Amino acid sequence: MTQSSSHDTSTSPQLRAFASGRQYELRRGDAVAVITELAAGLRSYSRGGVLLTETYGDDVIPPGGAGITLAPWANRVEDGAWILDGKKQQLDITEVSRNNASHGLLRNVGYTLVDESPYSVSLEATVFPQHGYPFLVRHLVRYELTADLGLAVRQSLTNHSAAAAPFVLGAHPYLRLGDTPAEELVLTVQADTQLIADERLIPRSSAPVDGDTDFRAGRTIGNLNVDVALTGLGYEDGKARHVLAGPDGRSVSLWQDESCQYVHVFVSTVYPGRSRALAVEPMTGPANAFNSGDGLRWLEPGESFAMEWGIDYHAASGG
Repeated sequence: MTQSSSHDTSTSPQLRAFASGRQYELRRGDAVAVITELAAGLRSYSRGGVLLTETYGDDVIPPGGAGITLAPWANRVEDGAWILDGKKQQLDITEVSRNNASHGLLRNVGYTLVDESPYSVSLEATVFPQHGYPFLVRHLVRYELTADLGLAVRQSLTNHSAAAAPFVLGAHPYLRLGDTPAEELVLTVQADTQLIADERLIPRSSAPVDGDTDFRAGRTIGNLNVDVALTGLGYEDGKARHVLAGPDGRSVSLWQDESCQYVHVFVSTVYPGRSRALAVEPMTGPANAFNSGDGLRWLEPGESFAMEWGIDYHAASGG
C-alpha cells in the first residue's frame, strides 16, 4: 500500500482523500511512520520496508481502533455511567453490544497540526464540556523517529477547566513483524497480575497471571484467544518492554514509561486480511477506572500530565 506524505487533501481536489484524514509521513534512515489526522493515530511504522504495526486501506477508518490514541479514558466505562460529586454522569454508549462507553471522546475527532518536521509531528484536539464529561481538556500527541530509528510517542493532557478533571490515557497499536503470521510469533510481557473481567470486559477482580495470561517466559500466539489487562509490570531504567519475537531472531518491542502501569493484550481474529492480529495497548489505567478508581488520576485546573511509549525493532543481525 502506498502511503502519502503530509498533504491537506481538502485543498487539492486532484489528490485522493483518506478516510482517516490528513496523513503525516515521517522518515529517518530506513524508518517510516505514517500518522493520521483522525484520532492522532499511528497508521503504520516500518523499518527497512518491514511493517511493525498493522495498517489499513486509504478508504477505511482504523479497524479495531488500530493505532488510535485514547483520551480522556482508555478502554471502557460500564454503562457509560459514573458518579461525580454525588451526581450521575451519563456518557454516550459507543459499544452498543456491551452497553459501554468505549475508548474515550476523541476516537472520531480530527486533530489539529501543532508543528511538524521530517522526523516528528505534534497534533492536538480538545474535549469540550459535555454530558458525561463536564470538563475542558486538551490532548497533545507527539510522534518522533529517534536517532536510533525507534518511534517515540508522548501523549499529554492539560486541564483548562475550573475544577479537577479525571482521566486515563492510552493508545491502541497492533504489533506485527513483517509478513510473519502472528501465530508464529512469541510474546513476552513481564506482568505478574491479570484483571479478571466479566462478559462485558469490565474488570471485577485481579489475580496472578496463569495459563494463557502468563507471558513472562514468552508465549507463542498460536490460537490464543485473550483480551486481558495486565499490571504488576517489570520496569528497567524506567521502562516496561513487551517483546514480540519471530522464529528468525527478529523482534519488535513496545515500551511504556512508569506513568503507564497497565498494558492490555488483545488477540483479534477479525482484523482485515490477517488470520490473527495482536494489540498491545499501553494505558495509565484499566477499563472502568472512572468507577473503580484503579489507575484513575485527576488533573487540577491548569495542570498537565504526560505518558510516553514507543516501538523499537531488532533485526536478526542485531541491526
